[in-house]
Amino acid sequence: MDLLEELGILAAVVAAYFAALVLLRRAGRIGPDRALSLFGPALMIKTQRGREGIDRIGRFRRFWSGAADLGILLAGLSMVFIVILLVWEGILATQIPAASAPTPQEAIGLPGINPIIPIGYGIVALVVGIVLHELAHGVVARSQKVGVKSLGILWFVIPVGAFVEQDEAEMNAAPRRRRMRIAAAGVLANFALAILFFALLGASVGGTAVPNAHGVGVAAVVADTPAANNSLAAGDIITSVNGTATPTNAALLDALANTTPGESVAVSFYDADRGTVVSITPVLARSPSDPSRGFLGIELAYLTPTETLQELSWPPGSSFGPLAGLTLWVVLPLAQIEPASGITVGYFHLVGPLAALGPANFWILANLLYWLSWMNLLLGMSNSLPLIPLDGGLLFRDLSSGILARLRRGWDAARLERVAGQMTVASSVLVLFLIVWEFVAPHL
Repeated sequence: MDLLEELGILAAVVAAYFAALVLLRRAGRIGPDRALSLFGPALMIKTQRGREGIDRIGRFRRFWSGAADLGILLAGLSMVFIVILLVWEGILATQIPAASAPTPQEAIGLPGINPIIPIGYGIVALVVGIVLHELAHGVVARSQKVGVKSLGILWFVIPVGAFVEQDEAEMNAAPRRRRMRIAAAGVLANFALAILFFALLGASVGGTAVPNAHGVGVAAVVADTPAANNSLAAGDIITSVNGTATPTNAALLDALANTTPGESVAVSFYDADRGTVVSITPVLARSPSDPSRGFLGIELAYLTPTETLQELSWPPGSSFGPLAGLTLWVVLPLAQIEPASGITVGYFHLVGPLAALGPANFWILANLLYWLSWMNLLLGMSNSLPLIPLDGGLLFRDLSSGILARLRRGWDAARLERVAGQMTVASSVLVLFLIVWEFVAPHL
């Protein structure tokens, strides 16, 4: 199926969706007080089931108020961080060539659209994150004496999210601090879920996966090279060259740096097929990039098996340092490690209780935990943006109103709300500009 056929099918599905909306509306099935209503082009499918459960959970008012206050702090810090990050990325965008510019798809954190988010894991993680995000809003709303009118699913061609509809009149009449708690509840839920799944991933991988050898992973072997002719293959782990241990990529590259074409080198490696360490003595070829240097003919994995295990089990303990380790954990998908698939899985064997799952099922579990954590972190960060109608936009408005109330004691409530609203619109325009600028600047 070519691109035009795919676009044709997509257009037909979208047209059928809007046709269904028109028919439902003419039949009187869609309206503000009905089970079906519209939120822009999206269809809201409402139900009142589940409200009693939210009421029961939300009755622990002191606990939820304290937790939501922590959420306000976390959302505020996240808001500052992500705006600074957008400004920094905007500056970098002026210094990169057009060929290296990010694509618009990379700015959309949706599975199937963003190229680094796998559809299967991504959809599961997104649904879990959004549903619990919205439930957190409902629970904290009830703890703050704000009613919940309905719960439901947001549908735009396909299900795209969930929602908990608060009583708008009670929400607007609530004190500023209570509104802020409700707005921050979803961000708090996503950050808490990110930490929970992060911990589960670390415990699972750290207690189960063991590198087959301490060395450098071979990601690929170039055909008709010394490596290919001497039984080296993707999935093997090189442990030493000429008797010098190669625990890192840098160590291996250093060991090969001073070799020459025609030179014989002793290479020890863990053979994935044989399940043991073997030694070979290949005669190096001429390097394509530098004819004076020897060439083995291998492509190295982005991280060694030991480094990969560290990143998945406890990134702050990375040999690169705590901050670099956490950053690497976030960008593992960019290195095509999600967190482990394909050749990467072959660098490890399993021990302990979870080994009973078998390699295939265990790594599915590990990937799922990783993406549950990763997507919840993304949801928490993105919802912290001071952008209407995100949670961060609501928080920014009330934070601005609170700061103005202290600085302008003579202003009445209506003026405070009006100016705070104007500041929120301004922040929304600024955030949208910074996001668009990343894609436009390299082409200017």
